[in-house]
Amino acid sequence: MKRRLVIYGVNFFPPKGGTSRVVENLILQLKDEFDITIYCYRTPRAKTHIAGVKTVEFRQWAKGSPGSLIYFFCSAVHLLLFGKADLVHAHKTDCALFIPLLKLRFKVIATSHEAPYKRDKWNYLQRTYFRLAERVFVSSADVCTCISKPLSDYYETKYKRKVYFIPNGINVTERKDFDEAAARGFLPGPASLDRPYILFSARRLMSTKGCHTMLEALRAINYEGQVFITGELEETAYLQKLKRLSTGLNVFFLGYVDPLNALLGLVSRAGLFIFPSETEGMSVMLMEVASVGVPIIASDIPENTQVFSPEEVSYFQTGNAADLAGKIKRALDEPARMEIFGAAARKLVITNYLWKDICQKYSEIYRIV
Repeated sequence: MKRRLVIYGVNFFPPKGGTSRVVENLILQLKDEFDITIYCYRTPRAKTHIAGVKTVEFRQWAKGSPGSLIYFFCSAVHLLLFGKADLVHAHKTDCALFIPLLKLRFKVIATSHEAPYKRDKWNYLQRTYFRLAERVFVSSADVCTCISKPLSDYYETKYKRKVYFIPNGINVTERKDFDEAAARGFLPGPASLDRPYILFSARRLMSTKGCHTMLEALRAINYEGQVFITGELEETAYLQKLKRLSTGLNVFFLGYVDPLNALLGLVSRAGLFIFPSETEGMSVMLMEVASVGVPIIASDIPENTQVFSPEEVSYFQTGNAADLAGKIKRALDEPARMEIFGAAARKLVITNYLWKDICQKYSEIYRIV
């Protein structure tokens, strides 16, 4: 009889963003070993997204932190009262405040995907909550894991608790997996996949993703080619800043590109992928781009350099638009060199970061708890 596993703390299923893509791959790899139930927001596709996987769905009461907190609480209470599980896997430290409640009935594995208080979009009260949740995450779960080696080292040093590093992964992709037709559907009229373009992609456009640094760099070199920016287009002060910086450039804001094969269709035709993020856990987006073989220029944060060497990704000093401008100019002047980088990055992730191998590390932990 298969052990019953409940996934808790994930908002979106089907996935929307890095953490939920990690969970989707975990489920796909382990659904034959475990009887899996996932708690998620209510969507038309949730119940049928992955055959054999049960869902417990809640409507999204509100956006942002208040909505997530209500959702985590309701999910925890439902799981405590009605859940049937041998093991609960909690994802993201955001939900960790409710782990002690879950432990009244269940063994709990918890996975940190980043330190959210490093994001500048949160106010003081929200950052205080995330720091408290981090302490609960480390102190209360039966087993703690983390997708970032620098962050897992930080937890072990600060809290004197073993935190297992289990990286994110990729699936091998071929050209048949790229939906260029769907990608074209996101393009405004003047934009074209058939002309060279630089690509930036994130789920949300926020300051710590560094899109402004890229635009400042492109302005500095008077870049005349197309620039595609994907990410949710909520009308924020930061989005207005990006639009101002886009003046004089050939920039197209495409919105959030989904599903993944449409995004990969967009990635596959890019001349360069710019990843200027100032803080990350271990970016699934970056690894998926590498799996396609597209040349990457990325910020030199430890979460990036732990994965790729300077022979696989061209690095610039985080937040330094002048340094990024120089790296972009050199990349445009030396496309053959960048193609070698792209091929090397693809070889690295295919050799060392396949989901089928990484998910077995989670399976091993599930079996010992």
